[in-house]
Amino acid sequence: MTVNMQTTFAGVTFQNPVSTASGTYGFGIEYGEFLPVERLGSITTKGLTLAPRSGNPGRRLAETPSGMLNSIGLENPGVELFKRDYVSVMRERLGECKIIANFSGGTVEDYGRISAALSEVPEVAMYEVNISCPNVAAGGMTFGVDCASAAAVCAAVKKETDKPVIMKLSPNVTDIAAIAKACEEAGADGLALINTLLGIKIDIKTQKPLLGNITGGLSGAAVRPVGVRMVWQVSQAVSIPVLGMGGITTWEDAVEYFLAGAQMISVGAACFKNPYAPFSILDGVQTYCEAQGVNDVNELVGKAWKN
Repeated sequence: MTVNMQTTFAGVTFQNPVSTASGTYGFGIEYGEFLPVERLGSITTKGLTLAPRSGNPGRRLAETPSGMLNSIGLENPGVELFKRDYVSVMRERLGECKIIANFSGGTVEDYGRISAALSEVPEVAMYEVNISCPNVAAGGMTFGVDCASAAAVCAAVKKETDKPVIMKLSPNVTDIAAIAKACEEAGADGLALINTLLGIKIDIKTQKPLLGNITGGLSGAAVRPVGVRMVWQVSQAVSIPVLGMGGITTWEDAVEYFLAGAQMISVGAACFKNPYAPFSILDGVQTYCEAQGVNDVNELVGKAWKN
C-alpha cells in the first residue's frame, strides 16, 4: 500500500509533515554528514535575531523527570550572517526538504525588520515567529501572553513579507484559543504550538537555582499532554492550520498530535537523545497509516474530534 505523505501547509507543499523544532537541530547541515536530512519535510532553523547573540551566561541545561529545562538565551549568528553563510549550504544539502526560519525580537519593530531581511531569501519557505520572548518596550512582558501584543507582532511581520507567517504560541497563558484567534485575525497563515513551559530547578546542595538565568523552558515528554490539549483546543477555534510540537518522542506521539488537529509536527527535545528520532517517527507514521488502511496522512488531521 502506498501512503501519500505529502502535505500542504499555509500554501507550501512539503514532502511529508515531519519537521525539526527550532533550537534542537541547529540548521540541519550539522547533521548532514551523518543523517539523511533531505528526507524530512522541513528543517526549522535555530531562532534568529537581528544581531548575533552569545546567549545566557552560566549553566544552560538541566535534566528533569521525562524532560529538560533550557535557558540558552537565543544564541545565534544573527539574521545577516544566516543569509550570508548558512542559507546556500542548507539549500545544497537539504534537497526537497524545506527551510522554515524561526526568529524573535525584543520589540515589534525588530520583528518587522527581520521579516523584511528574510523576505529577500527565496530559500526560506515560511516563517515561524517566536513570541515567547520578553517585550522590551513593555517592561519584559512576553509578547505571547497578550492578545494585542501577539497580534501586533503578527501584523508587523506580515507587512514586510509575502511569505507564509506561522505564529509560535506560548503555553504560559490562561486562554490559548484567544491568543490563537488574535493572531488569525491579524493575518497569521498558521500557528505552531506549543513552545516551552516555564520552570525552575533548584540545586539542593547549593540551595540556589541550577540555571544561570534562574528560569528555563521545560520541554520533552513531560509536556506532551499539555501540547496535545492545546492543539486540540486551537485547531477547533481557528480556520488556519496548526503545526504541533511538544514532547514528541515516538511515532505514536506524532499520531496523537495529528488526531488532535495538527497538520504538521516538529520533533525537538527527542533529538538531543537520538538525532535519528525524526526519521524513525516519519517511518512509524507511514507504517501506522498502512496498518490502518489510511491512504493519505492528511486524513488523520483532527480525526479525534471530527468523528
